[in-house]
This record gives sequence, C-alpha cells and structure tokens, in this order.
Amino acid sequence: MTTLVLNKKASFDFEILEKFEAGIELRGFEAKALRIKRGALAGARVIVRGEEAYVVGMDIPPYQASNTPKGYESQRTRRLLLKKSELKYLTGKGEERGLTIIPIRVYSKGRHVKLEIAIARGKKKHDKREKMKERESKRKIERSLKKF
Repeated sequence: MTTLVLNKKASFDFEILEKFEAGIELRGFEAKALRIKRGALAGARVIVRGEEAYVVGMDIPPYQASNTPKGYESQRTRRLLLKKSELKYLTGKGEERGLTIIPIRVYSKGRHVKLEIAIARGKKKHDKREKMKERESKRKIERSLKKF
C-alpha cells in the first residue's frame, strides 16, 4: 500500500474516532495523476446523500493539461464505493452533532486507488495549542540530546 496523497492537517484539526476504507470512482487521467502523487485533500469532506457517499473539495489537477477533456473540473464531486452497511452507519454518524466525515489519505492497493475516510470531531483551539507545545518541547529535548 503506497500512500499517494495525505491530508496533513486532518490529525491537527480533528480528533479521529473511526477509520474506513472506500473505493473512489475516478476517470483514467485522474487515476494517473494520483499515481504520480498529484492531488490535495486539504479542505475536503465526505457527504452522504441518499444511499451514496461523495467526496467534495478533493483537488486532482490534470495529468496532462493538453490531453484533458474540455470542461474538466479538478474539484468535482466524486462518488465513493462503500458497502450498504457502512453507508447506513456513516449516515447515522454524519448526522450526529459535532461529528464530520473527512478523507485522510489516498493510497493504492494493488491496481486500485482507495480513499481512507474517518469519522472525526473538530478540536478546540486550546487542544491545538497543547499539541503545539508538546511538539516544541520534543524538539528542544531532541536538540539538547543531539549536542551530547
């Protein structure tokens, strides 16, 4: 499993509660672009409508700009491929107050491109500050140990 695109801000902005694996419906040139690690998950989210799930705000730039079909939208809504039981579960969790469904990473599994999604709760400002303080203290310790 090779990670192709990673949502770096997800663990900082959200407390991840549960993870799922989903297939993603792509066009050929989108899959090629992802395989060369072009894409972005920043600001993307998953919505569940009816009995289908979609990822909104995921950016996949064209593989070759000159060969891309006219009218291609790099941030188009893409359908996710999940089991019915997972969809029902996500529908219930997505409607709960304070919870959201976010994409964490895009990776290849064999010849398929998969999307890891998570049910998450947004962190408060003070939680983020604590995390930053912890990182800074770890850096100081590592620097002081490096000198010896």
